[in-house]
Amino acid sequence: MSDTTRARNVVLATYLGWTLDAFDFFILIFVLHDVAESFGTSLTAMTLAITLTLAMRPVGAFVFGRLADHYGRRPILIANILCFAVLEFFSGLAPTLLTFMILRTLFGVAMGGEWGIGASLAMESIPPNWRGWVSGLLQSGYPSGYFLATIVFGICFPLVGWRGMFMIGGVVSLAVVYFVWRIEESPDWLARQAAPRASIGLVLKNNAGLAIWAVIMMMAFNFFSHGTQDLYPSAFLSVQHQFSHDTITTIALVYNAGAIVGGLAFGALSQHIGRRTAIVLASVLALPVIPLWAFSNSPVWLAVGAFLMQICVQGAWGVIPAHLNEISPPEIRATFPGFVYQLGNFLASFNATLQAAIGANMGHTYSWALASVAGCAAVCIALFVGFGVERREVRMHGAGADPVRRAGE
Repeated sequence: MSDTTRARNVVLATYLGWTLDAFDFFILIFVLHDVAESFGTSLTAMTLAITLTLAMRPVGAFVFGRLADHYGRRPILIANILCFAVLEFFSGLAPTLLTFMILRTLFGVAMGGEWGIGASLAMESIPPNWRGWVSGLLQSGYPSGYFLATIVFGICFPLVGWRGMFMIGGVVSLAVVYFVWRIEESPDWLARQAAPRASIGLVLKNNAGLAIWAVIMMMAFNFFSHGTQDLYPSAFLSVQHQFSHDTITTIALVYNAGAIVGGLAFGALSQHIGRRTAIVLASVLALPVIPLWAFSNSPVWLAVGAFLMQICVQGAWGVIPAHLNEISPPEIRATFPGFVYQLGNFLASFNATLQAAIGANMGHTYSWALASVAGCAAVCIALFVGFGVERREVRMHGAGADPVRRAGE
């Protein structure tokens, strides 16, 4: 098997892993109102399930990341996928609200592990000139999962209800194990096994400024994505605008298509203009789109606004897999990108509850809740990334890889 074929197989497997992980997460977004009614609770209270999932992702990123740094990317990625598939399936069987919340909390741990391991495995296995477009492709797995969840919601929800949706998610996710089973281990990780293992505490101490900067940056990124996605279908389109099931499904398909386009386009663009420049450009372009996206009334203009917004949001995100892996200390590359990403996610995990509360206090009008979070997040990303660090030319060749500078160097 040629090196190019091996690299393509790794990219396919890791893309599918993140796609199905996101698919399982976004099923909850579509059925949030129905789950709340089933368990006799409010929509605002039900958003706690989203918060718990997001809040536990740093735990999964750290635990699974450390295991992958010690035992290899491939076997831990397989174990991780099995975990989130099983937990997703049993979420559909939850007899009580408490059981459901516990399962979504554990799902958050499993979900938190996939991104960091998959991204490090891909970036360590591909040629350097592939990093930009592969980064966009990997991150497009997130809106691809949202897109797939939208299709399944549109077709299957009237037939199987919210419980059946979770069961479908669990079964479909198991298919990814086949693809991961067929790929080879990261050559970078294999090369490092001959070198002494570095203490994670020492590595983080030597890169403390980098870690703090990365966590704050990723907090802004997660407010940007979750602030434009989590309540958009169930609260904004359904409750505020009272659109039909078919209309919501169509708009969601449109904006997820935009998200995929944005991730691929800006990821590839970052290979030519730089990671920081591409991210700043995408986040700044989101600002003039906000009025159309959050304050339009017709389904057509809302679809146009959502399409453009997600091009910008996932355009910025499309650069992140490459960017975080390039700035990561190489000794902990399976841990660092996923952990700072998910720790930023934890700091932004109250977003859905915050936006739901703002909307409820404004008579279930969510426009200002969406617009304020998206606008503030876009500005923060432009500032933090614009004045941050970039290592686009770093080599990933095992023990011979370039050392990583601290933030600000």
